Amino acid sequence: MSKLKILIVISAIVLAGAAGLLLANKNKDKNQDQQKQKITLALDWTPNTNHTGIYVAKQNGWYDEENIELEIIPYATTPSDVLVSSGQADVGIGFTEGVVSSSAGDSPVVSIAAIIANNTSSIATRASDNINSLADLDGKIYGGYGAPYEEPVMKQAIKNDGGEGEFEQVVVDTAPIDALESKKVDFVWVYDGWEGIEAKKRDFEIKQFPIVEYGIPDYSTPNIITSPQAISEKSDLLKRFMNATVRGYEFARTNPDEAAKLLIEANPAGTFPDKELVYESQRYLSPRYQQEGKAWGLQDPQFWRDYPEFMVANDAVVDVSGNPVDSLDFNALYTNQFLE
Repeated sequence: MSKLKILIVISAIVLAGAAGLLLANKNKDKNQDQQKQKITLALDWTPNTNHTGIYVAKQNGWYDEENIELEIIPYATTPSDVLVSSGQADVGIGFTEGVVSSSAGDSPVVSIAAIIANNTSSIATRASDNINSLADLDGKIYGGYGAPYEEPVMKQAIKNDGGEGEFEQVVVDTAPIDALESKKVDFVWVYDGWEGIEAKKRDFEIKQFPIVEYGIPDYSTPNIITSPQAISEKSDLLKRFMNATVRGYEFARTNPDEAAKLLIEANPAGTFPDKELVYESQRYLSPRYQQEGKAWGLQDPQFWRDYPEFMVANDAVVDVSGNPVDSLDFNALYTNQFLE
C-alpha cells in the first residue's frame, strides 16, 4: 500500500473516531437534559391488590421508559386525597366518595382512572347470626370508618330490602372483619376481593350482601386521583405516568399470578404475612379491573352521575361550612384525558 493510501485510511479512522466522540457527547448532553421527572403517589392503605398494576409497572421498568422516577408514599394518617389536593403528592389512590366529597370544598381532586370497573363491596354479617335479609339489620350495630356517606348507603340498602334503616353506628378502631369477628359490631362494609377472601381463609364464616344488588347505584372504585392544578401544570407528566400504569394493570389483568408475585417482591418482607391471600385476591380482581369491551381505566360518565346524585340526595356531601349541597358539577369529578 502506498504512503498516500495509508494516510487516507488513517485520516478516515481518525475522522470516524472524532465523529463517534461528538455523537457520544451529544447523546450524553441530551440525556442530562432529559433527567427523569419525579412523580409522587400517595397510597390509600397498606399495599394490596388494588395497587398491583402500579407495582407491576415499577418492577418492570415501565416508568423508567417514560422517563419517570416514581416515589410511592406509604399510607400514614393523612388521607391520600388531602395529600393530593395540597400538592404533597402528584397522584394518589382514592375513592369515588372522597372525590365527590372534596368537590364541595375548597380542595377538590379529580379521578383520572378507574382501578376496578364496578363496585365489588358488600355489607357483611356473621353467618352465625342468621341474618337473612338486610331488613334484619334494623336495630343492629354498624361498624364503620366515620365517613358521612356510610350511613346513607347503609340506610338506603336496608330500606330497599324492606327494613326501616334504623341502626346504631360506631367507628371501629380495627379492620372491619376483626370488629365483626370479635362481635363488637353486627355488620360492616367490606371489599369482596380482600376482606371477603381474608374471612374465608381464617375460617370465619360471613354472609355478604353486594351493595349494588340493593338499589345502590353502581360505580367504579377505587380510582387514581390528581389535583386540578397538576392537570393544568403537569399534563405531560401525568400522561406518561398513565402510559406506564395502563401497561401495569393490563399485565395484571391477564397475568394474575405473575402480577401477585411482582406485588409481593416489590414490598418489604413482612408486608404480606399471608402470601396466598395476595394470590387469591389477585385472581378475584384481575378479571374485574375493566368492563368487557372497554380499555382499563376508562370511566363511565353514568357512574359519575348516578352515585354522586345519590350522595347529594342523601345529604352525604357538605360544603366548607358543613351544610349539605344540593348540586354538583359532575363533569368536574373525573377525566379520561390521560388514557389512550
